[in-house]
Amino acid sequence: MGIYDELLIHSFERACEKYPDRAAIIYIGEKFSYRKMKELIDRFATALYDLGVRDHDKVMLYIPNCPQFLIGYFGAQQIGAIPVPVSPIYTPHEIKYLIQDSGAETVLCQDTNFRYIREVFRETGLKRAIFTNYVDLLPWHKRLVGALFDKVPNGVVQKENNVYSFKDLIYRYPPQPPKVSINPREHLCYILYTGGTTGFPKGCPSTHTGMVSFVEEIRGVGEGYVREGKEVFIMVNPLFHQMAQGVILGMVLGRGNTAVLMPIPQVDSILEAIQRYRGTLFLGAPTLYRMILENDRLNFYDLSSLRYCWSGGDVLPLEVYNRWKKKFNIPIYQVFGATEVGFVAMTPLDKEPVAGSVGVSLPSREIKIVDPNTLEEVPLNTPGELLVTSEYIPKSYWNKPEETAASYVEIDGKIWYRMKDFIRRDMDGQLYYVDRSADVIKCKGYRVSCSEIEAVLQDHPAVVGACVIGVPDAKVGERIKAIVVLKQDARGVGGTELMKWCRDRLASYKVPGYIEFRDMLPKSKVGKLLRREIREEERRRIAKGERTIRV
Repeated sequence: MGIYDELLIHSFERACEKYPDRAAIIYIGEKFSYRKMKELIDRFATALYDLGVRDHDKVMLYIPNCPQFLIGYFGAQQIGAIPVPVSPIYTPHEIKYLIQDSGAETVLCQDTNFRYIREVFRETGLKRAIFTNYVDLLPWHKRLVGALFDKVPNGVVQKENNVYSFKDLIYRYPPQPPKVSINPREHLCYILYTGGTTGFPKGCPSTHTGMVSFVEEIRGVGEGYVREGKEVFIMVNPLFHQMAQGVILGMVLGRGNTAVLMPIPQVDSILEAIQRYRGTLFLGAPTLYRMILENDRLNFYDLSSLRYCWSGGDVLPLEVYNRWKKKFNIPIYQVFGATEVGFVAMTPLDKEPVAGSVGVSLPSREIKIVDPNTLEEVPLNTPGELLVTSEYIPKSYWNKPEETAASYVEIDGKIWYRMKDFIRRDMDGQLYYVDRSADVIKCKGYRVSCSEIEAVLQDHPAVVGACVIGVPDAKVGERIKAIVVLKQDARGVGGTELMKWCRDRLASYKVPGYIEFRDMLPKSKVGKLLRREIREEERRRIAKGERTIRV
């Protein structure tokens, strides 16, 4: 057995034994001790098994940040099932595809999005739905106050034979899950979804060993700096995202620390939480750091407890880094990676971050920086496409042979993942972000697939072609712009209708902010869309001071 060959939950269980009475989670003012969280996980695992969930079955988690997410995540893994975390704001169009692609038979959802599940239930392979509410696990008096002041969103749930209440299950079943034999090197720990190049999101599976390698290397970066049993982490990032899972397990729940879960990441609520709970650790996208710095009430809050802050999901502008350092006298460290491979690089904590660097590669992640056309390595300080491999990470997508062939390549007997990010490396091993593939947009910390949006637009009966690009924006990284070609006989179709078409089929952060109409799109001799050419054209337009018209 290797050093990472254990179940993902084991580090959390060790923390439960060492710090049973310490708060593992603080959620809407309520503290959940390590002992309590372990009991709730075991109760839910027992319930899932009794409902018929078995080894390798998929359990979709369609909920926001709340204790129920972690209970569902670990509870499924306890009995050998595979959690499939997805965004709670996905539309029926998106959720139907994800259920069918993953093969999920069970879904844990909010009562507020249960209507979406009910809409697609009979068109998918779902066998059961479990619904919960933001306040299901809070004491009765807090639930009453929330109801009286109409502070808690509620959804209507039709009770049926295959529909279950999370709260009822938790209190009906004992914390006695069955013992299931799991091989951490072979058994999947989760399936996460990321944007696809053919118009559909693609599943990224990971074994328990793969995820443990990722989590333990994050833990190693914090060794000697992030204290055990003393830190308070303000958990803003969505738990369905791998970055959040890695940090909360590597820096917090595996170390006996406390996570303050923020269900809705509003800036004033975040600042209040840091002040109230004396938060010491923080992770956010560059957009969030900018929003905090520009908040006109920032000086009313005491954030002096912060010790370490990390940024991920997009490039951190130097201007934001400098303003934060000047304001709070602490730097922002970097994390850099992808859903397919976990973190590739992090900034060491033993010295000030190097300006513009995204850190150094983690020990178990082997990297190459290559010419994207020849796949030959480029010299130091020369930009090239980043390739990553590791014995611990998967070498394919879930049920996507074409996507796998386009994104993974064999070199010298090893399978490498093509990051589609362009990086340069200096002689000290520091990595510097240069550019990304034209196929990917970074908006508000999310990686958005251009092809997915294009596919939705081209499903409209009046659209014959579409091209989606990112328009540089100082506040959110990039805004999404669509260039659309309509059929010759299309009448009365405009940007407003196409925006509504997208909103009905895509999560809100994927909906274009701009739509431009053209007679044709540039394509190569073999008919391939030249997205990068359009992207460069847009950049030249911005450089000249021309404005993009928003629809």
